[in-house]
Formats: sequence, structure tokens, C-alpha cells
Amino acid sequence: MVNDLATRRPVRRFWASTIGKKIVMAVSGGLLLAFVFAHMLGNLKTFLGGADLNGYAHWLRTLGEPVLHHGWFLWIQRVVLLAALVLHVTAAVQLAGRARRARPVPYVHRRPVRATFAVRTMRWGGATLAVFVVWHILDFTVGAVNRDYVPGDPYHNLLADFRVWWVNLIYLVALAMLGLHIHHGFASAARTLGVTGAKRERAVKILGRTTAVVIAGGYALVPIAIMTGLVH
Repeated sequence: MVNDLATRRPVRRFWASTIGKKIVMAVSGGLLLAFVFAHMLGNLKTFLGGADLNGYAHWLRTLGEPVLHHGWFLWIQRVVLLAALVLHVTAAVQLAGRARRARPVPYVHRRPVRATFAVRTMRWGGATLAVFVVWHILDFTVGAVNRDYVPGDPYHNLLADFRVWWVNLIYLVALAMLGLHIHHGFASAARTLGVTGAKRERAVKILGRTTAVVIAGGYALVPIAIMTGLVH
């Protein structure tokens, strides 16, 4: 009997394989990481004042207008990011399912687990981030959960939001999960893409840890500054 996997088209065969799903996770994760980093840099314009932040937001909304209609660039960006997020989450869920099916009965004598905290929290941390993305959209894009939301005025919306202590708590917990996710995901993606060897892996771990701290810390600066009155 001809193996069903061998008769599939190349794209389907690639997606059906474990390594294919891992590569999709690595590439989509890299795309999402690039967006998160760029978004963090934009958020830091909060420290330059309302005019700078709102001007930056207006520039994003009107970017590409000479070629595309108003707002199209943002929608293209949203579609690409949504596709990357769906692929990333789907691959993660399916890989986790395969791992469970490969060992349906747990070992009777479990060896001591030496995994880091970032590794142990990878799955439920990712689920937490998925829920947070929905919250973030409802908060700053739709304004459904922001009690003083003003369309087109992100600076005002940031101030209104991060003056509420429990909103800050939600964001800071999510940022901690984001940092852990980047820290572990960075090294995992590097291994998937063929970065091997003790020296290279050590360098990747340092780079991943640094990236996680910079991104999570950069995002956290804004709510902390507003909550403490440094930005008003």
C-alpha cells in the first residue's frame, strides 16, 4: 500500500510532517516577533507626548495612501499577522496533540525534570497570550473594554486605561508571559532552523534572553510610567 503521506501534494505533505509544523511555528513566530518589536518602539513614543504618539498612529493609518486606499495598509498588515498567528497556534496545538498520542500512558517512574520555568510555562503561557490578544484588540482597537475610549486618540486611551490598577495587572502579567514565551521560543526556533553547536546555542540563548527582556521591559515601561504619574 502506498503511504498516504507520500501521495499528498508538497505543501500538504510539508504541513502534515512534524518538522514542517515546527518550521511553520518558527517562521510565523519570527514574523510575530518582528511586529511585536516594532509595535513596542511605537509605544515608547508615549514618552514624547500625545502629539508624537497620535502623529505616529495617524501615519500608520495613512501609510501607503498614494498607492492603496485609506486604511488598506493596516488591513493588509492585520491579515498577514492574523494568518501568522493562526498558523503558529494551530501548529503548536497539533504538535502538542502528537506528543500526547506518542506517549498515551505516562511513565510509572518519572525522571527529574530539569526544564526551565520558561519551558514548563510554554503551553499555558501561549494560551494566556492568545486570550490577551483578544483583550488587547477589544481594549485599544475596538474600545469595548476601555471605559473612556476616544476613537483616533491613542494617547488619551493609554492614559485612561493604565490609570486603572487592575488593567495594569492584566498587561504586566501578559508581558511576563510574553517574555518567557520569547525566551524559550527563540531557542526552539533556532534549533528547528538548523542552528546547532554548543557555541551557537549559547549565543542564541543569550540573544533570546536579551530580546525577551528588552521587549517585555519596553512594553512594561508605558503602563508603569502612567500608573506612577511619570506620564500624565
